[in-house]
Amino acid sequence: MRTEQLEYIAAVTRLGSLRRAAEELHVSQPALSETVRNLERELGVDLLERKRSGATMSAPGRELLPHIVGVLEAVDRLRAAAGEQHRISRMVRVGTVNAATVPLLIPVVRAFRALHPVTQVEVVGTQQTDIHRALSEGGFDLGLVNHLEGDDTPAGFESTELLSGRPVVCVRPDSPLARRPAVSVDELLGEPLIAMRSGYVMHRYVHRLLGGRTPSFSYSTDGAEMGKLMVAEGLGATVLPDFSVVGDPLERQGLITHRPVAGDGTRVLLMLQRRRAESVPRAAQDLHDVFVRTARDLGGTPRS
Repeated sequence: MRTEQLEYIAAVTRLGSLRRAAEELHVSQPALSETVRNLERELGVDLLERKRSGATMSAPGRELLPHIVGVLEAVDRLRAAAGEQHRISRMVRVGTVNAATVPLLIPVVRAFRALHPVTQVEVVGTQQTDIHRALSEGGFDLGLVNHLEGDDTPAGFESTELLSGRPVVCVRPDSPLARRPAVSVDELLGEPLIAMRSGYVMHRYVHRLLGGRTPSFSYSTDGAEMGKLMVAEGLGATVLPDFSVVGDPLERQGLITHRPVAGDGTRVLLMLQRRRAESVPRAAQDLHDVFVRTARDLGGTPRS
């Protein structure tokens, strides 16, 4: 067994494609594929499920992945101890639904970099179902998702509640709604509404809040960050968890503000999730711990 075999299988798992892994590693795809097959023959396990749409970890491969990553990290530590100046950087992948991306994720990445200066953090914005699938298949190390209070958490994942907040109406400070202490549903219906696309928790919440009624005009977008930018440009109002707005650079610059939804007591939870495993790569564990500490600094009470 050679170290590059483990490097190759880790890259295929992270990128979900033999072709993309070959491009990143600067080897030919046939050579990479043959190297992975040699490793599978040596271990007596099919590590990958090969499909026309790409390659994903098999169930036995997912069980072995933490051990593969652990070996690679041990090799890194050995190289560092030997004084090698060009040790290979690792990557931790985080899937996020984009709620609290700026107020929470940016300070987390900054603090993590101080602990792991050569470990890359890749942040992928996508929907919750895609995050859960990638966590199960080993494509993501961690996932940031929203839950409405009372939602069931999926089996097979460790879930830590980072932040708890309430839905708020995000508007420009010069909007008539900003002069209200709270925004009623009738007032919200009178404004152009920037809604999250179907598949996001906040889409489900707004649909329930409006009770089937239709706003004067609506947009649909992916993720809170684009929604806040559209609000700042005067295109309308959006509904987000308060922890996605408070501390955002657009709020600090006075370009957006928020008001509570009148008469609504719904709570939104920001959850940090990962696949249950006997062993967790050191970098992924450290990033998880930084999330918990940072959430606590922001006023959250993290709990599993």
